Amino acid sequence: MSLIYSKMVNLGFRAPEFSLPDTITGKTLHLSEIKSEVATVVMFICNHCPFVHHVNNKLVEIAKKYESKSIQFIAISSNDVDYYPQDSPKMMKSVAANNGYNFPYLYDETQNVAKSYQAECTPDFFVFDKDLLLVYRGRFDETRPNLGIASGKELSAALDAIINKTKIPEIQHPSIGCSIKWK
Repeated sequence: MSLIYSKMVNLGFRAPEFSLPDTITGKTLHLSEIKSEVATVVMFICNHCPFVHHVNNKLVEIAKKYESKSIQFIAISSNDVDYYPQDSPKMMKSVAANNGYNFPYLYDETQNVAKSYQAECTPDFFVFDKDLLLVYRGRFDETRPNLGIASGKELSAALDAIINKTKIPEIQHPSIGCSIKWK
């Protein structure tokens, strides 16, 4: 496991459009068609990362909570499956089913989407407003594997601020996790 911090992309960054296959449904999904009119969370995750395993259950719980508030979650895996076959689309579909993902789990085979978002690690979270402008980037919360129980409080605070039309916390910390496995 190669530990890395996420890049703190400038707030206001516009979400790059993408068209990627959803490993759950088999359909190609376009950001412009599945984005929310409230907020859209784009997260880079993968199957094998212990940092993703650490937050997975709470992530699903939070995604279900905010889905009812019209916030769209989108997961993307960009890892090189030649070297990490456990991150293959077939395995992604299985992981999504086993974890009860209620959000698309997209496969970025070319890694172009991860590069366009300047994603660095798994998990890496980007929250965009209704106009697809970046309002939050960084970590789920302060916990790590074997260091606390995942709460998702930092991501949740940003989403609550959007819903309540209040100021999003100015202090945002980079995510930390496994590096994206580049080709």
